[in-house]
Amino acid sequence: MKKLFIPLILAFAVLAGACGNETARQDPAANTQNNAAAANTSTEEAANATGGNDSAAVETASGTVTYQSENGPIEIPANPKRIVALTNAPNVVALGGTLVGVDTWTMNNPLFTDKLKDVAIVSEENPEKIFALEPDLIIAGSHMKNLDKLSEIAPTIIYTWGKLDYLSQQVEIGKVLNKEAEAKAWVEDFTTRAKAVGEEIKAKIGKDATVSVLEYDSKSFYVFGNNWARGTELLYQMMELNMPEQAKKDALGPGYYTLSNEIIPEYAGDYIVLSQNKEAQNEFLQSNTWKNIPAVKNGHVIEIDTAASTYSDPVTLEYLLKIFKDGFLSLP
Repeated sequence: MKKLFIPLILAFAVLAGACGNETARQDPAANTQNNAAAANTSTEEAANATGGNDSAAVETASGTVTYQSENGPIEIPANPKRIVALTNAPNVVALGGTLVGVDTWTMNNPLFTDKLKDVAIVSEENPEKIFALEPDLIIAGSHMKNLDKLSEIAPTIIYTWGKLDYLSQQVEIGKVLNKEAEAKAWVEDFTTRAKAVGEEIKAKIGKDATVSVLEYDSKSFYVFGNNWARGTELLYQMMELNMPEQAKKDALGPGYYTLSNEIIPEYAGDYIVLSQNKEAQNEFLQSNTWKNIPAVKNGHVIEIDTAASTYSDPVTLEYLLKIFKDGFLSLP
């Protein structure tokens, strides 16, 4: 769902200070809050998640709809035209929503920079800047500051990170944008395609092969569970590839686990998806210990760009699906 990444936290810490839980997912090292894993609902549940109604938005005669937000029923435009997304901006982009303001992390993600070239960077720390954009809808995180002030500017929908899984979250944004059917159709289509690719990969590498998702900054390595972006939802939940037992033990619950160099080989699977930050170097990658990990020696490493892999929205998932399909199926 949300969430940017470890190395850039050093460069953008001041600008990203307001990103809260979203930053925590994007940057494991910055996470000081509860990282309990989101409940994994099935694809059918995701496609039909409605908060107790067949539709969470009930249209009124005034051109607005009543949306059942976490902060209660809220009247929003039936077709919002000027959206400020302090969270879930990539989900809005995926459905063609009209954004006028987004958070720093989304703007600096290479998958979205060009799509958001005329959009302002905003933060809940500066409601005045948001007010100047004249939004007709604001999407914010429940952990954010100034929610009362934001709700005075425009109808403000609240989401708690992790409360919905990544598929259900997309369907919810579809309801907000009056594109629920489109969102559900994508969930169904993508799930079918991703599972098919997963079967191709298992046929190639073996159904018992293990896959690790690792990431590094200049000082540390991290291993990820099944719901912390970097394609983890796709690899483990949708494709049902196997996680190494040690990674499962330590990273599955909290979402990620920080590794000291000497124990990295214990968390390396038969195949490694390596999330790389172009702005950081880690000397361990040049060490004999790293080079002698079987997956590394055998050329079983698929590299992804950290900056482009820290969300779990349709744009990111489509991008990673192609990388994983091409990468795994072309490995020796």
